[in-house]
Amino acid sequence: MEQCASVEREVDKVLQKFLTYGQHCEQSLEELLHHVGQLRAELASAALQGTPLSATLSLVMSQCCRKIKDTVQKLASDHKDIHSSVSRVGKAIDRNFDSEICGVVSDAVWDSREKQQQILQTAIVEHLYQQGMLGVAEELCQESTLNVDLDFKQPFLELNRILEALHKQDLGPALEWAVSHRQRLLELNSSLEFKLHQLYFIRLLAGGPEKQLEALSYARHFQPFAVLHQREIQVMMGSLVYLRLGLEKSPYCHLLDSSHWAEIRETFTRDACSLLGLSVESPLSVSFASGCVALPVLMNIKAVIEQRQCTGVWSHKDELPAEVSLLSHGAEPSRWETPHILTPAWKELCFQGVFTHEPCCLTGVVVLVDCGSLQSNWLSATTGTGQGG
Repeated sequence: MEQCASVEREVDKVLQKFLTYGQHCEQSLEELLHHVGQLRAELASAALQGTPLSATLSLVMSQCCRKIKDTVQKLASDHKDIHSSVSRVGKAIDRNFDSEICGVVSDAVWDSREKQQQILQTAIVEHLYQQGMLGVAEELCQESTLNVDLDFKQPFLELNRILEALHKQDLGPALEWAVSHRQRLLELNSSLEFKLHQLYFIRLLAGGPEKQLEALSYARHFQPFAVLHQREIQVMMGSLVYLRLGLEKSPYCHLLDSSHWAEIRETFTRDACSLLGLSVESPLSVSFASGCVALPVLMNIKAVIEQRQCTGVWSHKDELPAEVSLLSHGAEPSRWETPHILTPAWKELCFQGVFTHEPCCLTGVVVLVDCGSLQSNWLSATTGTGQGG
């Protein structure tokens, strides 16, 4: 973190110089415009009177030209100083960060450069689908001649359609999906359907007294959830008392908080991915986040190995030279669970020894393990053969 802080200090200095330069530049140009404007008015007045140019006016013109020249030179010099400050930012980056990070992992880790490119393209495409950037994903597939199965795309298309509706505060598609998957959501102990009905009820409350009868009628949807969510239902029913006075000025004003929409989108994403056997995070984002944790450790080990001239002890592909714990760096287990359905990118990452996918594991968290052990476990889980490591 000290390295980041050091670079940030240099960036702050540059931004401050830009701000000061901009203010000084604007002030100097305004003064010049005002001065030239006055001189122009005097010259126009002398021309109208038909009088010849006086010595005083000629001197003023010479002084104005000199002032313009000096101002331009001063602004150019100050701008040149900013360039040197910007270059110091680059030097600070070079001084605080190792640019040779590619040397941490050997090319021998991958079967071939073509294979490496294919895995990367697959991971990027899956990430784009998961982020709802369907058009970009399709374009990348066409340009890279990557074939993505329609069965793989379908769940993401449906999820993104519903999430887009939730962004527009349209609960219809999400409610329809939750009702159609009610039994499986109950098996997951999910409260998604109740929260969707709750948010719909709150939207009716926000409509004021005119929506009171509709809200009372809609309250029947809470009946299946009366045992598990009794307290929340009581709060919503109690808010009806303040409907005519204005809910925003009542003890129940928290019900109108806009943060509920962000929460429902997160809940839907988590529960829907869990139900469909998908990972909440894409393989690309998980790989990137875990790489940020592991990279400093691996770089330090690489430096020690090179210093002691024992480069042959780490083969790169067989195993990591040290245990790297992801959860100790603040990662949330609920967002790092490996999927029940291995997408193409997850399969490749598992087989290359980046992550483990073990259905028998109760926690299901992502860990870095010995590649040989991983491949054996993965083969056992998917084919029923092989020997666990």
